Amino acid sequence: MEQIRQILIVGGGSAGWMTAALLARLFQGLYQITLIESEEIGTIGVGEATIPAIKKYNELLGLDENDFLRRTQGTFKLGIQFVDWLRCGSSYIHGFGVIGQDLGWLRCHQYWLKMHGLGRASDFANYSINTAAALADKFRRADPKMAESPIGHIANAFHFDASLYAKFLRGFAEERGVVRREGKVTDVALDPENGFVRSVTMADGAVIEADLFIDCSGFRGLIIEQAMQTGYEEWTQWLPCDRAIAVPCARSDAFTPYTRATARSAGWQWRIPLQHRTGNGHVYSSRYVDDAEAEAMLLANLDGAQLAEPNRIRFVTGKRRKTWNRNCVAIGLAAGFLEPLESTSLHLIQSAVIRMVRLLPDARFDPATIAEFNRQTDFEYERVRDFIILHYKATERDDTPFWRYCRDMEVPDTLRHKIDLFAANGRIFREDEELFAEESWIQVLLGQGVIPRGYDPLVDIKSEPQIEQYLGNVERVIRKCVEVMPTHDDYVANTCPA
Repeated sequence: MEQIRQILIVGGGSAGWMTAALLARLFQGLYQITLIESEEIGTIGVGEATIPAIKKYNELLGLDENDFLRRTQGTFKLGIQFVDWLRCGSSYIHGFGVIGQDLGWLRCHQYWLKMHGLGRASDFANYSINTAAALADKFRRADPKMAESPIGHIANAFHFDASLYAKFLRGFAEERGVVRREGKVTDVALDPENGFVRSVTMADGAVIEADLFIDCSGFRGLIIEQAMQTGYEEWTQWLPCDRAIAVPCARSDAFTPYTRATARSAGWQWRIPLQHRTGNGHVYSSRYVDDAEAEAMLLANLDGAQLAEPNRIRFVTGKRRKTWNRNCVAIGLAAGFLEPLESTSLHLIQSAVIRMVRLLPDARFDPATIAEFNRQTDFEYERVRDFIILHYKATERDDTPFWRYCRDMEVPDTLRHKIDLFAANGRIFREDEELFAEESWIQVLLGQGVIPRGYDPLVDIKSEPQIEQYLGNVERVIRKCVEVMPTHDDYVANTCPA
């Protein structure tokens, strides 16, 4: 069996250096890994929010979490707050981690549905340790020694400066043998017989050959699209936003342990608190609002002094028809784009690298291996797509043409099935290895106003007084845990100050 020997990564930024760092760590010098990037081209550099799966990536690298946060101006994240999505004036939090505690066969929300219908249950946020702590601006890490307490089940992700993160990972990768080449790629040579990539040519005339090419060149898709013409599947009929403006502002006193996504007239605005500043952005549809108005709307809603000129980004939501084509794997924006509403951008990089390692080819590049990689990638992207569409579709807003379009649009059958099933009796099932857990779907469906018509019949095994006692105990224990937690600001200052 002939092994691959040389791996070439084209493009830096988060995608390139996340890929290089993990491959260097796992392959331990087995392959020669080279990364090409140009400081002239730059990177998007606004992927500042993550989901809890990023902790697994950091563990694979063997990173010290506090050191990583100090070096990236990082903070902690318990979930995402959605403001004005159901209707103007509404708000809910998609908190990570468990909801309450299962009782017998059933999840906590099933018992809540019955008592909510009777008008005898408090706000759903009170049954999640993550959500309750987020609303109080409190934080602490989960304590594995407290498995019987909600504190043992806190789930967190991070906010951090994406540019600092890429620099941090570059140092990690280079220490482990990755060779960085500065410069632009001006040409890609394909084998005329089988279409495989042979080499890339640099602006200085250097020709670099490899066995496996990883395209991290961003929206351009320098190899996967410009050279190999793989094709792109658009999803703009379901996700009509096509532009974003990002701008940092001075850090405010509201040092929240969560991301905020506030719905606007033709899109939404993000707010991400870091140690040294706050990241802000406006994702919008150019069909419903012009660039100048979108920028003015963003700048008028900053909670600190503007620190830089706005960064303007254009995108087309969707994915490559094949993210692995012959001997080229596209990762990051070269593979596809889903707006960062649920902070999945860095996760899709991470999962692609891990998937590639699990399906690492030999020099034959067996078609079955490539097909399985593409099948898993398609499934992941489509299910993340559906989860994001849910936020737009399940709305009562009709105050602008944008929201009327979203409310009335047809959605993919896979999403329609999930909505219909939940609307009947509050049931949701995680399929295969889809990214978002049942708890995530439950919180967003309820938060977006999809209140089931009924509940699981097995709820009635318990009497109403038993259910009230159970829900009251869950709420009371969570409230007591939150009371003794430090503020997010204090916890960061005491554990990982930059």
